[in-house]
Amino acid sequence: MASAFGPVESEALGGARVDDVDGLRARHYDLLAVLLGRPPSQDLLDTLAGLSGGEGILGQHVADLSRAAAEATGAGVEREFFALFIGVGRGELLPYASYYLTGFLNERPLALVREDLAALGLSRAEAMSEPEDHLAFLMEVMAGLAGGRFEAGPDVQARFFGRHLVPWADRFFGDLERAKNARFYRAVGSLGRTFMEVEAEAFAMDS
Repeated sequence: MASAFGPVESEALGGARVDDVDGLRARHYDLLAVLLGRPPSQDLLDTLAGLSGGEGILGQHVADLSRAAAEATGAGVEREFFALFIGVGRGELLPYASYYLTGFLNERPLALVREDLAALGLSRAEAMSEPEDHLAFLMEVMAGLAGGRFEAGPDVQARFFGRHLVPWADRFFGDLERAKNARFYRAVGSLGRTFMEVEAEAFAMDS
């Protein structure tokens, strides 16, 4: 599933083979990137409604997301997305690292993301209007790293995750779970929060 947020452009796309675990990780990141980047279409909701979940805590959250998608409509989720992330003036939540870490937009966390993207030979697509510290963009970068789409050493995933997601992503997803305007997106918040916890534990074990 490719992100609909605004594709990351790479100077050198990797063609590395990945194992099943990393492939599944990449799909989780891709899904979160899509759902945070724009409201899902009715076709995507129908696809999500057909998911069966699986074993373990992540599988349970995927099953919850599937049920939420089955109960939602494209028009309803579009209104929910607007209230949560856009709003009149601003949305209920601001999914930017700068805001969560400093209380302001376009601050030092954004500059740090851009520095690391440049080191990886990655850049924001020209059609994308949001800054690179938007959580959907960061999810897409992690999907590319986990899925072997970008040329990067084995330690790059952990470093990028630790610098740009650990400090705030789980807090954002927790806020999304509790957001006043969240209905379908409450399940997205639960999946995202738990996935961040699983990823952090896995990276800690690897180190």
